[in-house]
Amino acid sequence: MIKPIKTIEGGISQAELTSQFHQSLACFVESFPKPEVSERGSQSELKTLLGSGEFEQLLLSLLRLDVYSEGFSEFHADEHWLDAISPLRRLRTILSMTLGVAFTELAIVIQTIDENKGRLWMDFAHQLAKSDSSECQVAQFLKTTSKAESYNRLFDSLEVDQPHSIYPTSAYRESAGHVVSSKNDHRVEAVMTSKTYTSIKVTENVLEVGSTDLSEIYSPLNRCVALVDTNVEEHFGKQLEAYFEHHDIPLVKLIYRAMEVDKGIQTVERMLGDFKQLGVSRNEPVLIVGGGVLCDTGGLACALFHRNTPYIMLSTSIVAGIDAGPSPRTCCDGFGYKNLFGSYHAPVLSITDRTFFSTLEKGWVRHGISEVIKMATVKDIGLFELLEEAGPALVDTKFGNENCEKGSRITQLSQQIVASSMRSYVEAEYDNLYETHQCRPHAYGHTWSPGFEIPAGLLHGHAISIGMGFGAFLSWREKWIKQEEMRRILNLIASFDLSLWHPILDNEEILWAAQEKMVQKRGGNLAAPLPKGKIGRCGYLNELSRDNLFAAIQAYKQFCKDFPREGLGIEPLCKDVGLEDPATVAESNLVNV
Repeated sequence: MIKPIKTIEGGISQAELTSQFHQSLACFVESFPKPEVSERGSQSELKTLLGSGEFEQLLLSLLRLDVYSEGFSEFHADEHWLDAISPLRRLRTILSMTLGVAFTELAIVIQTIDENKGRLWMDFAHQLAKSDSSECQVAQFLKTTSKAESYNRLFDSLEVDQPHSIYPTSAYRESAGHVVSSKNDHRVEAVMTSKTYTSIKVTENVLEVGSTDLSEIYSPLNRCVALVDTNVEEHFGKQLEAYFEHHDIPLVKLIYRAMEVDKGIQTVERMLGDFKQLGVSRNEPVLIVGGGVLCDTGGLACALFHRNTPYIMLSTSIVAGIDAGPSPRTCCDGFGYKNLFGSYHAPVLSITDRTFFSTLEKGWVRHGISEVIKMATVKDIGLFELLEEAGPALVDTKFGNENCEKGSRITQLSQQIVASSMRSYVEAEYDNLYETHQCRPHAYGHTWSPGFEIPAGLLHGHAISIGMGFGAFLSWREKWIKQEEMRRILNLIASFDLSLWHPILDNEEILWAAQEKMVQKRGGNLAAPLPKGKIGRCGYLNELSRDNLFAAIQAYKQFCKDFPREGLGIEPLCKDVGLEDPATVAESNLVNV
């Protein structure tokens, strides 16, 4: 007899429960070594499979898992098991899945255990997807088996004890809470928590037909709704279509121009209208293919649609690939203010593929490297050393995509730099998903730069490189790092021809207004991230008077004169790389908040 979940004895660690699940899975696979389903989807074949004692034990062991726990993650924390984590987390909602989706996810897990057996189960999943039974929910089908009575009792129990298992909104989130109240209920105090998960992949050639990163997600859903940047459509549109056509997945492309001037609420409203017209489901991940602006606006549209629609981010720029893409901070401009509207809504999968960087102009590559330097300086000395070794060749080869041989040292360095940047960023960002505190190392270079980036017409990467250079100089003045370490940081920035200085820093009103606004944004604290102790570590400067700020600025200006072009970067302005100068776009009148 199937025991209700609430009767399961406590005190068992998630590592033990996870081990029990894998034992049940192995037993299930051994019992059905070559699963098959007829073209018409024979009910008897499926009832034998799902009505078996082996499937019963597999299901119960799966429902016992806390897929958000550290114990579950640590069990799978080696290279062999990592690919199983994401499908297992989705399988936690197996009862609400259709049979086609459920067995596709299960086949992915089996492949991590045994590639040959996994291939057989994937073939079975594909057969099932083409059958009449494919769209039947697992829970619905279980009620037709010989164990229907026991399963009905289980489902009744789950409605009370584990509602996320029986009627989930999507497979990617869980929430909980508790309340206390006065005797007359006139006073209630509540605590609410939310758990979500995401996957991050650094890969290459994701749109080649042999890649399954996207097809495994969208094949069982039988379509893909994609937001696509116009520039991406020009360079990769045909390849995107060919990929989904090869995998027999209907593709619906929604093509949007994604420049800074397009980053308004009207763009988000158009996306919402498209989603509504297409009937996008709350458990159907939208695919976003583009750079930072499309990531911000598309992510916000997904956050607003149904109040929470999942999305997958396929980043095509360096800034998106290692920063904006996996970021939970989605936003758009409004009422003349930059990023005024927004939501914390992380993608359920973020894919970074450096081969997309091959179409970027060198000015865009240089600008993107700033975000890598940011994480290296305050989070990862190993990454810092990789950047020093690679040097300007990162720009010249566009991260190992041009003018270099396959397998060359610069290609190896490029691969590792992208991967280490992503890991460092995610470690910092996801530990503070909703910005509930301001100990945020990834804000290095972003304290004063939001105030002068737009009026100076600077590219974002050059604005934050100035902020990072000045921050390192401040850290030395505060005696937080040694002079040779400060010089090493500035030398790295300068080696990529990024800006250390711009004349706008002479404007005291702009700089002080930037600091005041940042204090407001950071909840009454300056909390300026700076390297502290040594490169690769971070501290936070919280007090800096107006007089001390401008004394430091003037000293920094003199210090920068020893660098090429007295600290000025190459192609530092938006107009230098073919963009509209944001300082002269009167219609936008953007002000950072």
